[in-house]
Amino acid sequence: MNLKIVAPPAFVFITLLFYFPAQAQQRRAGPPAQPNKAPGKTQANFEQLKAEADAAREAGRFDDAIDLYRKAVAAKPNWVDGWWFLATLLYDRDRYTEAIPAFKRVTELQPRAGAPFVMLGLCEFKVGNYDNALGRIRQGRQIGVENNRDLDMAMRYHEGMLLLLKGDFETAQTLFGALSYENVNREDLIIAHGLAVLRLPMLPSQIPPGYRDREMIRRAGFAEHQSAQKNQGDARQEYERLAADYPKAPGVQYACGRYMLTQRNDEGAIAAFKKEIENSPNHALARLQIAYVHMRNKEVEAGLKFAQEAVDLHARLALGHYVLGRILFEMGENAKAVEELETARRLTPNEPRVHFTLSRAYARAGRKTEADQARETFVRLNKIAEDAEAKGFVRGEAIDENSEKVKPDPR
Repeated sequence: MNLKIVAPPAFVFITLLFYFPAQAQQRRAGPPAQPNKAPGKTQANFEQLKAEADAAREAGRFDDAIDLYRKAVAAKPNWVDGWWFLATLLYDRDRYTEAIPAFKRVTELQPRAGAPFVMLGLCEFKVGNYDNALGRIRQGRQIGVENNRDLDMAMRYHEGMLLLLKGDFETAQTLFGALSYENVNREDLIIAHGLAVLRLPMLPSQIPPGYRDREMIRRAGFAEHQSAQKNQGDARQEYERLAADYPKAPGVQYACGRYMLTQRNDEGAIAAFKKEIENSPNHALARLQIAYVHMRNKEVEAGLKFAQEAVDLHARLALGHYVLGRILFEMGENAKAVEELETARRLTPNEPRVHFTLSRAYARAGRKTEADQARETFVRLNKIAEDAEAKGFVRGEAIDENSEKVKPDPR
């Protein structure tokens, strides 16, 4: 698959056209819009334009086809296939700004089809409207793109790139990892992996062959690509070489430490995180990883120092207050735990695990009403998260808590 070409060439529409047989789409979308009550002459003109546009497209005369489809949809504004052909032809000609209103019209006519929302998002990505692009792509993902594997992969890849720019590196890494596992082997995907694990808010297109740190980014990405493909022997070797060749580069030791955690090598991970702190003294996440490993291993006193340092460094990092609150809770410092967990809740009110732990801390303090409220909020938010996951939305975490899965009832 060529992830760079997210729509098919204009002369090979068969894959995506699966989504747009007009009768099937009308059944999905409900009652069709009332057709224009045009005189017979107008209808005849439309039929002629339609025939000429289709013939031009099939003959490879794409610029002519674009002009003819424009005239045809002007004559019949509810002709969904015409708008779709026009939009995809414009996309294929790299005329993304012009394609955007055409794809918007398709989404208006077929709001229950996911593919046009995704294509609209890809256009907006191309012109740099990144916030809009992410919203459209996620809207298309929620509706679904059925069995179009190429479009599905392009959708997930672009979503991951947009999340890189927003700084959600963990979710981006999860999306890229799924593509690697599905045996997508592309240079831009490997670079994207490297950007994610090194926590660099950039696009692969911003890392050209002459870019100063390209080799390091690529090697980090290749190591993670191997890990995602379950080639753990190769992944371990690549990460070890990366750490040896770039021992002082920011982010490298942290990436190696996170990989070691996936291999249950807590001792090696802690050592790597400590090296990252030496290289980047203000690295809060490296401290939180150490704190969490100690807490998970029932060494809460050892973890307390690192969690407190992380909070002191970045007071608005919700994860820091959450980990510190959990450690204080495990140590029996319940009043301080509640204070930290309430801060985490203020910073991330929709995070289920914060409400889960907070309900336990409230219960221990005898604050039954607040404990019940926190428990109810946890159940509600957890259900939303589970429903989103069932629809294909993934979420990566800076700290992996899968080993201690949260149960629905924290009592």
